[in-house]
Formats: sequence, C-alpha cells, structure tokens
Amino acid sequence: MPRFVRKHSEKLTLKFDDVTVDLPVKKIGILYHPKLEKARNLVGELEGLLSTKGVTCWHCSAWDEDEARAHVAGSDLILSIGGDGTILHAARVIIPLSVPLLAINLGQLGFIAELNADEALSNLPRLINGEGWFDDRAMLEANVDGKSFHALNDVVLRSPIARLVHIKAKIDGEELTTYRADGVVIASATGSTGYCLAAGGPILYPQSTQVIVMPVSCHLGLNYALVLSSQSVIELSIAEREEAMLSLDGQVNLSVKEEQVIMVKLSPYTTRFLRIHPPSHLYGALWQKLKERG
Repeated sequence: MPRFVRKHSEKLTLKFDDVTVDLPVKKIGILYHPKLEKARNLVGELEGLLSTKGVTCWHCSAWDEDEARAHVAGSDLILSIGGDGTILHAARVIIPLSVPLLAINLGQLGFIAELNADEALSNLPRLINGEGWFDDRAMLEANVDGKSFHALNDVVLRSPIARLVHIKAKIDGEELTTYRADGVVIASATGSTGYCLAAGGPILYPQSTQVIVMPVSCHLGLNYALVLSSQSVIELSIAEREEAMLSLDGQVNLSVKEEQVIMVKLSPYTTRFLRIHPPSHLYGALWQKLKERG
C-alpha cells in the first residue's frame, strides 16, 4: 500500500516499497454540492486556508461535470464537498487522470467520505504536508452500443415503471438465467453498501475488485446475489417488447430497448481516495452509519 513518508513544504511525498516520489501540491480543485449553502460557504473557507499555504484553487459545481472536467488536468488533489452523491459526480469527473480525491461529508450517511467540515479545516494542512494514505477503489465500465460509461457504485438495469421486467443474464458468454424482477444491480465493492445492500446483497471488502450481481425484488428464478471475479464480463438484455432503464450510480440514466446488449465489467480506471484515518476506521464508521440508518 502506498503511504506518505515525510513532510515537505507544499509537497506530498509518496513511497512505493523502496521508491520515493515527490508530489508537489500546487493546485487543488474543489467540487461542491450546488444546492447546499454550507458547501458553498466551506469552499470559501478552504480556499482562504489553502491560499495561506501557497496553494492555488479552482472550484466548480460537482453537477457541472463537463465544466469541471476541463479544469482537472494539472490538479494535484480534488476536494469533494457534499454527500456520497457529490463524490460519485467527482469520481466520473477525474477519469482518466486518477487525481486523488478527498471527500468531505455534509450529507446524512457519507459511507465513502473521509472527513466532516470541521475535520477538513483542521486536517487539510496535515494532508497537503505529507500525511495520509491512498485508498484505490474499483470502478465499473458499462458498454452500450459501443459507448463506454463508468461508475464507482453500481450499474442498474430496471423497469422504467412500477412493473416486473424480464432481464436475460450471461456471465462470460454463458447463459445464467432470465430474471423476472424489478431490476438487476451490478455493484462494485464501494457500491456494495448502497443500492445493492438495500436489495439484500453482501458487503465486500472496500478494496476488493470483485463484482456483485444482485436481482431486485425477484419474482421467479435465481433470487440470490452472485459475487464474481474481477475478470468476469456480465451481459444483460431485456425480453422482446419490453423497455428498461440503465442507471449508472443513480445519476446517468439511459433508455434501453430490446435489441440492445449491456456489457458490464471492471473498469480500467479506479477512484483514488486520500485518507487520513487508519484503514481499520472504515469498518467502525460503516457499522456506526448502518446503526444510524437502522
């Protein structure tokens, strides 16, 4: 696991085994939830703090992904301010550059976020001066009609209305089953604590590269979650005269017709989170948030 090993002015020093690499922190981007006044206020506070450290900043609504993407190149770190939804926007924005992402939670659950607002103001100077570690999270890639889409949490094929849909599933070219269900969730390890968990799926180790296939409200057929290897390719299609909606991270939605095949596999890209809490903190935080939700 890469780790920061010494402190430098305006530098992150990262060590892979015996190789030390200096990462100068000169430019930080801030992506924020545009409808949260607290998020907009925190942007100003963080920019003021970073300016005293000699770091330049840019900021943008996380919802304006195209505009934000134009600023990412040359950034050394991206801050996400909002809830988990803001993080999902940010994860797509930084593809394919893999700029580290520090998530600041202002939402309710914040399964993926590292810090709250107060912690961000007190810990950010430590992070840009060399403390912390990288948490690489697997992403998913969905291919539809030759176009690729990437998701950090999940890819969901579901009925666009309140009715069951017939979804044919193949794994590595072999027919698995035809689900008669509200939909099918394909989730990464990060997404295993989202919609997949709500549908009764398992929770994967955060850095796992395995993929979950989970039917939602399955009426007949295989009503169990499958945990597949990182090399698996899942093909989904719908029955004749039916329509469905393909949803990526619950934010990008595409209409799917009967002749279309959706291929889902592990993405070549990852989302690299910058963390300051120890790895074991993830489990305690997850349990606490699950208790709060319950």
